[in-house]
Amino acid sequence: MSEKEVILTPEGLSKLEQELEDLKTVKRKEVAARIKEAISFGDISENSEYEEAKNEQAFIEGRILTLEKMLRNARIITNEDVDTGVVSVGSRVKLKDLEFGDVVDYTIVGSAESDPMNNKISNESPVGQALLGKAKGAVVDVNVPAGVIQYEILDINL
Repeated sequence: MSEKEVILTPEGLSKLEQELEDLKTVKRKEVAARIKEAISFGDISENSEYEEAKNEQAFIEGRILTLEKMLRNARIITNEDVDTGVVSVGSRVKLKDLEFGDVVDYTIVGSAESDPMNNKISNESPVGQALLGKAKGAVVDVNVPAGVIQYEILDINL
């Protein structure tokens, strides 16, 4: 069974590597100290501090495994990989909402680094999927839960 490729920008790669390093060097030690302290309180069968620390430890270890797998399967998209003739992962796209006239800029990124609050949308999102492969001037229909949104692609750049 092949593992899913994780598409990352250099910035996204750096963030994941930093998170992994922090989990391995700082968070692991912190939670181990909390477990040790909770054990020192005595009977762990009814010790909520111990249970909380063990749950946090399990979360941290799971996240470490997830990040390691993502980094192992990463494909880094650089500016040289981005064709500004059509929308692709790594493109910055200026769109106009044809119903309301709003103009918005999005950067198309892999799902691992999507951050809609910072206008980074996943290539797997409805908007991202609708835009991929389209050229400047194209009108795209995006199916969303509320219906269909039409965008015109005003510009594509790095």
